Amino acid sequence: MTAYLFENARIVDGTSPEAGEPASVLIEGNIIREVGPSVRSESAERIDLAGRTLMPGLIDAHVHVIAGMANLGQNAKLPDPVVTVRAFKIMGEMLMRGFTTVRDLGGATSGLAAAAAEAPWPTPRLNICGKALSQSGGHTDYRGPYDDTPAPKTGHTLGNLGRICDGVPEVRKAAREELKSGAHFIKVMANGGIASPTDPIHFLGFSREELMAAVEEAENAGTYVAAHLYTDKAIRRAIECGIHSLEHCNLIAPETAKLAVESGCIAVPTLVTYEKLSVEGPALGLPPASIAKVDSVRLAGMESLAIMREAGLSMAFGTDLLGEMHRHQSEEFVIRSRVLPTHEVIAAATFVAAKLLRMEGQIGCVAPGAFADLIVVDGDPLKDISLLTRQGAHLPMIMKDGVFIKRG
Repeated sequence: MTAYLFENARIVDGTSPEAGEPASVLIEGNIIREVGPSVRSESAERIDLAGRTLMPGLIDAHVHVIAGMANLGQNAKLPDPVVTVRAFKIMGEMLMRGFTTVRDLGGATSGLAAAAAEAPWPTPRLNICGKALSQSGGHTDYRGPYDDTPAPKTGHTLGNLGRICDGVPEVRKAAREELKSGAHFIKVMANGGIASPTDPIHFLGFSREELMAAVEEAENAGTYVAAHLYTDKAIRRAIECGIHSLEHCNLIAPETAKLAVESGCIAVPTLVTYEKLSVEGPALGLPPASIAKVDSVRLAGMESLAIMREAGLSMAFGTDLLGEMHRHQSEEFVIRSRVLPTHEVIAAATFVAAKLLRMEGQIGCVAPGAFADLIVVDGDPLKDISLLTRQGAHLPMIMKDGVFIKRG
């Protein structure tokens, strides 16, 4: 069994505004065995970090690994082999930025997850919802207002983020099929979106009965529902229907944020995507109608962070980037740090995200029994959060599941 002993490491995991005192971390196989100031091993390879920062592998709780194009309608038309190749490239680049686990919010299938686990190319650990559920005319329905083509009832292609279902029986069946196929949770499009043509931001997706049907099916399977949400009305309705994971939340109001706390919800803001969509979207093929929607949610995003923090609502790290904009993934750290304390920004990508993925104690921490997902940082990200950007330039070591992905 391969074993490593990291010595003189200063641990940063988001639980404190200061880095920990120098400690040693023993890795055996793919598991962290011991953490402490005086850990010893006769058989492990010793690696002296000389006071460098050691962090848990980062977690991005809102990605679309199959979105190789910003124009999602066109992405859905791509052949599956092309989407697969692009997805592996996207995932590999995420891993080299230090993201050892990602949660896909629509598109990635259990087949892709199995291929990633079997492939010789390293990728992050993949947590999926399968195809997101959308009603006709909702987010992920890319037919325009003059397209009378019958809506497909399944996602069909790998490049399609979602599947369309209308009415309680169809929602139940779609949720059951995604869970049968290996989804870790269910995603519903409960509000209008930017990338789809016929649903303005204020649009409410699904009836309450449909949302509650999805929640019941998820709970029956021992999991939860995540919902695409922007407006305060949509967020409140989703909470009342039992939805647990609140994605985006740009237009949330203080009272709704408090209700989310009382209901045990977790929010996943994704601010970097709006900043980049407004600048790069047109050149990357995003339709003009979608570009027009961006500012309606982008400008409120920073205020939403303050509102949710004031209410005490837990926030996981998410990015929601598309196409060539995936390269901006780590800039979410810098954007959030303009409003939030740095250690809370890091917490969003460590233990808070691990809780959302229901993998507490396994990922997002440097603790005995956790997976050996670790990154080494040259410098202290608590003092300079930008050390986590620049495509991993300041990460001399990245380890996933006890295997070095990068070792400088």
